[in-house]
Amino acid sequence: MNISATQKTKTGLFVLFALLLLLGLILVISNQKRLFSNTFLAYVEFNNIGGTQEGNFVRFAGINIGTVESINIINDTTVRLGLSIEKKLQRYIKSDAVANIGSDGLMGDKLILISPGNEGSLPIKSGGLLRSTNPINLDKVLNKLSRITDNIIVVTDGLATVMDKINSGKGSIGRLLADEKLANQMESTIATAQATAKSIKKTASSANESLEAAKSSFLLRGYFKRKEKKRIKDSTEKANKMAEPVKKE
Repeated sequence: MNISATQKTKTGLFVLFALLLLLGLILVISNQKRLFSNTFLAYVEFNNIGGTQEGNFVRFAGINIGTVESINIINDTTVRLGLSIEKKLQRYIKSDAVANIGSDGLMGDKLILISPGNEGSLPIKSGGLLRSTNPINLDKVLNKLSRITDNIIVVTDGLATVMDKINSGKGSIGRLLADEKLANQMESTIATAQATAKSIKKTASSANESLEAAKSSFLLRGYFKRKEKKRIKDSTEKANKMAEPVKKE
């Protein structure tokens, strides 16, 4: 079977296009994953890596600076991640920097987020271990939210029941709100109590005025003067008795 020159040309162009596309994809992926850049290795340990996988990005100050290169279980409570980070950024990552696990968006891939350390601290060395904070256990959070929701539903149902009883005129408050006659009686009782209080206040005021008048009366003036002298004498004697122990000391 003879192949024409046109078919050979088309086939060659297709193969060349496929190779260029493959090369472009390799360059894009290698650029994202920093496959061909000069890197150094740092480590971080967590109790729970929360679904982090090899190849996830390492982010510093909002910039992707490397990837998770390895994941190893150290013991039953510790998982160690190896982070491949661009060498030129090593001087910005201090030895007291802290790493934690985050997400790229609400439901995105996991990220290793590195927060800056103190400005005066030394840069981390190659093979150094970063400090870490363990991620929040979402299962526990969802569990607590579920319990809170259940409690809110119970409280809401209870309030609905109470309001239904009040609207139906059941219970003291319900009867007070629903029964106009009972409400009028209560208003009448309160009005009577207020009138009684005013009367008592008026009587007390009149009694006070009568007492003042009695004090200024010619017939009773001597009596009140004798009472005042006796009160002053008793107060003086009490003060002297209290002062005697002090003088003896």
